[in-house]
Amino acid sequence: MNTIELETEKMLAWSEDGIGWMVFNNPERLNAMGVEMNAAIPTILHTFRDDPDVRVVVMKGAGERAFVSGADISEFESRRSDPETIKQYDEIGAAAGRAYGELDKPLIAMIRGYCMGGGLLTALRADLRIASDNSQFGVPAARLGLGYGYGGVKTLTDLVGRAAAQEILITGKRFPAADAMRWGLVNRVTTVENLEAAVLELAATIAANAPLTIRAIRYAIDQLAKDPNSRNLPHLETLVNACFNSQDYKEGRTAFMQKRPPNFTGR
Repeated sequence: MNTIELETEKMLAWSEDGIGWMVFNNPERLNAMGVEMNAAIPTILHTFRDDPDVRVVVMKGAGERAFVSGADISEFESRRSDPETIKQYDEIGAAAGRAYGELDKPLIAMIRGYCMGGGLLTALRADLRIASDNSQFGVPAARLGLGYGYGGVKTLTDLVGRAAAQEILITGKRFPAADAMRWGLVNRVTTVENLEAAVLELAATIAANAPLTIRAIRYAIDQLAKDPNSRNLPHLETLVNACFNSQDYKEGRTAFMQKRPPNFTGR
């Protein structure tokens, strides 16, 4: 196990068996995201990005009650009460957001319990979301008087559609895992007891696949979400050609003919 040293105890991170783990470790506040937690995210995700042994990343909440319950509202008075502190708060959040975008490896959200507000937006940054059947989802901004920006609204709407996004955002209610599954907000719902095993199985499957192929696929899907005039298709073609020119492509063909599991190296 390779542990990442951080300046806060409210985030934990390590890698093992090709999987990077990022844990929101604030269970006494239902893993509500504070400034120091957001500030640690770039260090964690950049370390995973730059480690060739990490093939997939899983993020989860500590304890049994929440993935992330939202932003730590108790910090708002000191961290988000005037233009200057709001600017600093937003800059730290923006740096964390960029780090998610710079992670060129699959990200899985392991969701148990509350996944609310900023926690839901955090989960939406993942490629795949696996939830326990006792999970609850929602965006309570309308109940708190918070402004909700275009980026968050668009991300949610692109995933679940306009009607579901309107219901989630305008009501500010909590919704069960069954609704999240029906809307396509999560990929799979399982029991609390089976959640970790299901995530581990999925992560191990991804970790065993060809990294260059996965990188090209993720980039293609990201381009689909952009305006056609903003898509970088030449770069996508470069990524696809890199797959065909790789040792992994030869290994994949050889393993198939020999009827054995391939051993991909990302080269």
